[in-house]
Amino acid sequence: MNDADVPADATDRVLLQRMSTGDRTALATLYRSYHGRLCRFLSRLTRRPDIIEEVINDCFWIAWQKAGDFRGDSRVSTWIMGIAYRCGLKALRQHGEEAVEDSIPEDRTPADDPDEDRELRDWLSKGLERLSTDQRIVVELVYGEGHTLDDVATIMQCPVGTVKARLFHARVKLRNVLPALAEGSITVKERNDQVP
Repeated sequence: MNDADVPADATDRVLLQRMSTGDRTALATLYRSYHGRLCRFLSRLTRRPDIIEEVINDCFWIAWQKAGDFRGDSRVSTWIMGIAYRCGLKALRQHGEEAVEDSIPEDRTPADDPDEDRELRDWLSKGLERLSTDQRIVVELVYGEGHTLDDVATIMQCPVGTVKARLFHARVKLRNVLPALAEGSITVKERNDQVP
C-alpha cells in the first residue's frame, strides 16, 4: 500500500466499522465513494448497465452483511473489489452472459473530438478490448485502480504468479496492437480533417 492510499483506507475502515453497527449513512458514503470505480471495473466484464448496477448493489449488500467480518488483512478497496469481481462472475452466469471478450464492434470509429485526452482514452480503451477478460481486469486493477499484484491475486482468488503472467501477456499484446490502432485512428482523423 502506498502512502497516498493510507488516508483513504483508514477512512474506509472507519466506515466499515460503522456499517458493522448498522450505520446506513456509512454504507451510503462508502457506496458513493466506490460506485464510479466499480462501474469502470465491472465494465471490463460486461457492457450491460443493468448487470453492472445489479452487481454493485449485490456487492454492497454483502459488504453490509459482512462488514463486521472484515479482518483487515488487505485494504478495504481490495476487499470490496474482490466481492464485486465474484458477484460479477456470478451475475454473468445467472444471466447466461459471457464476459466481454476481445472484439471491437465494426461500427465503432475513433471519436471526432479535438480533445487529445479523449482520443487517447478511446485508443487505450480499444486496445484493452483486444485483451482477454482476465488480462483486462488485471490491467484495470493494477494501472486503473492502483492495486498491488498481491491485492489483485486476492481479488481474483488466484496465485500471484498467475496475475504476473496475465499482466505480462497483456503488456505484450498491447505493445503489438496499440501501434496499429494508432495508425488506424490517425488515418481516420486525417480523412476527417480533409473533408470540407
